[in-house]
Amino acid sequence: MATRSSRSSAKDRPSYRCSECGWTTVKWLGRCPECHAWGTIAEFGAAPAVRTTAPGRVTSAAVPIGQVDSRQATVRGTGVAELDRVLGGGLVPGAVVLLAGEPGVGKSTLLLDVAAKAASEEHRTLYITAEESASQVRLRADRIGALSEHLYLAAETDLAAVLGHLDTVKPSLLVLDSVQTVASPEIDGAPGGVAQVREVAGALIRASKERGLATVLVGHVTKDGSIAGPRLLEHLVDVVLSFEGDRHARLRLVRGIKNRYGATDEVGCFELHDEGITGLTDPSGLFLTRRAEPVPGTCLTVTLEGRRPLVAEVQALTVDTQIPSPRRTTSGLETSRVSMMLAVLEQRGRINALGKRDIYSATVGGVKLTEPAADLAIALALASAATDTPLPMNLVAIGEVGLAGEVRRVTGVQRRLSEAARLGFTHALVPSDPGKIPPGMRVLEVADIGEALRALPKRPRQEAPQAPRESSDRR
Repeated sequence: MATRSSRSSAKDRPSYRCSECGWTTVKWLGRCPECHAWGTIAEFGAAPAVRTTAPGRVTSAAVPIGQVDSRQATVRGTGVAELDRVLGGGLVPGAVVLLAGEPGVGKSTLLLDVAAKAASEEHRTLYITAEESASQVRLRADRIGALSEHLYLAAETDLAAVLGHLDTVKPSLLVLDSVQTVASPEIDGAPGGVAQVREVAGALIRASKERGLATVLVGHVTKDGSIAGPRLLEHLVDVVLSFEGDRHARLRLVRGIKNRYGATDEVGCFELHDEGITGLTDPSGLFLTRRAEPVPGTCLTVTLEGRRPLVAEVQALTVDTQIPSPRRTTSGLETSRVSMMLAVLEQRGRINALGKRDIYSATVGGVKLTEPAADLAIALALASAATDTPLPMNLVAIGEVGLAGEVRRVTGVQRRLSEAARLGFTHALVPSDPGKIPPGMRVLEVADIGEALRALPKRPRQEAPQAPRESSDRR
């Protein structure tokens, strides 16, 4: 009997579990030793009291979905066309948007401009700053021209005060900068903690749904680029946007990660300058170098950022070296893809001595090329630099290169070719069966890297591969 009693008491003994990673312990801790999150360990396992939830009074009667009034969820533009493109036309009343990005990328500048342009007599805008003082935000507004008599500004870090401003101003748009710096006095923990972020986000989401208020929350990111705070935050909000860009370049990109009201494959392009931030309807010019004569080691390609085709330039440089381990330096390109193209050129393209040279490769304008469609342009830029033979200036290269040297098809070839033709390019190297070819564009279909290297004007001491097949406009 004593053994059975001890087992029963051990079974009913409460234990503690981390709500983030599920780690369990027999005693309470302030910080989880597994995921290092604070305030996430709660008691579980004790014999729970038997509770039942009785049916209660409904807030609104259920009706057939066809009788629901959809006019209350009409999209309203923000006044910034590039942001509306990513949002699916604009902001929906009651929607909560989370905009995350690295420090200094321009999140506050963009949202201050949006808040000023969206403000009107019928639609007030409330901008809550929890990281700066009101005077600091006013100085930025003067610099970028984001002043409006219907834009209200307040500096608050208390959740109750933020909700009080909603009752006073009654805005149609709320911008909170940022969700990690606002805290509720009713919840234990420092601002930015898991419990605080969950409570602040939950309260603002409830207020937005009840008032039909569009809300934009600014979020911080961690060192690995993920959004700081609990993963639950991304599930609660309606739209998650990522604001990207190199602080040393002018280009900024807004990508849709989650969107309950539109597509997630749209990208908005912005240019950050001293006077603020402006949308770029045609950003391809930022990624090209204007020159009078062709230069060895350069090749153009067309990359897809979401649905938008962008013409980008790849540059390569090869230098003889005396060190045993030659350098491999990349900027804007994946090091693994560049290494693969070097191996393919040396083994399949019969370009020797690449392994004994320093290789430098980069993109122009700070754009990052990560999709496989840029493989052919990378390979041709490296081959052009190694043989010191320039490629034609009116040529673009599109295609994925395999380890066997084959050139594979990629998505959106027609859109890429149309964008290249619009910018004045007349020749293109593409995989087989490119589809409809734009008028005035000569397309060379290449099956492998050997045929693609025929684009080089001359290749000394090498046997010329079979000439590529030329396609004309079929439709």
